[in-house]
Amino acid sequence: MQRQPEPELMEGRQQVQAYAAADFGAGDAHTLGLLAGLIDRTGALPPTPTLVDLGCGPGNITLRLAKAFPEARVIGVDGSSEMLAVAEHRAKALALNVEFRCCDLRSLDGLRADLVSSNSLLHHLHQPDLLWRTTAVIAAPGCRVLHRDLRRPPTMDALDQLQQRHLSDAPSLLIRDFRASLAAAFEIQEVEDQLHEAGLGSWTVEPEDDRYLVVSGLVN
Repeated sequence: MQRQPEPELMEGRQQVQAYAAADFGAGDAHTLGLLAGLIDRTGALPPTPTLVDLGCGPGNITLRLAKAFPEARVIGVDGSSEMLAVAEHRAKALALNVEFRCCDLRSLDGLRADLVSSNSLLHHLHQPDLLWRTTAVIAAPGCRVLHRDLRRPPTMDALDQLQQRHLSDAPSLLIRDFRASLAAAFEIQEVEDQLHEAGLGSWTVEPEDDRYLVVSGLVN
């Protein structure tokens, strides 16, 4: 199935509210578990690390990072001011010290991160190499990297099956966006090719369950 790009940003009020109301808790907790496993395998973070969550949306992963690493500087980055308004409200309600930046990924040159993560960002990007270049630019030596995203099914029939399996009775807007995101996602080989092109071929790309892929590694 050919890739069908979707809009890069989620800025509509109705769309943002639908995502803020949806329960992604299991997937978010799983992503934090993957990050914890990466740190276990590669050694402890610095005493006061900088953690950057790219494409943070309403802050699901960002806030979990702030809870798990209270000594860290935690920064959530997104291009949607509507999404970040939700994230900031949630952080304030939880009394979490999180910095949110509404900006393009190209505007992060001054950061130096000890961990860079994203969850379901890659498939939104019209220029996917921007994620890899940005990660490499803002990474401090030894930075841990973990990017989790959907992967594109091989056929429309397979896409239909995934939607029925995982989102059969969700609100119509979430079903529409889930289908569009699957169609906009990348295959594992495509991501491996992107990493090699960016000089990051040492990072691993692994399939996860029936619809995700996980990119992880270190920046030396």
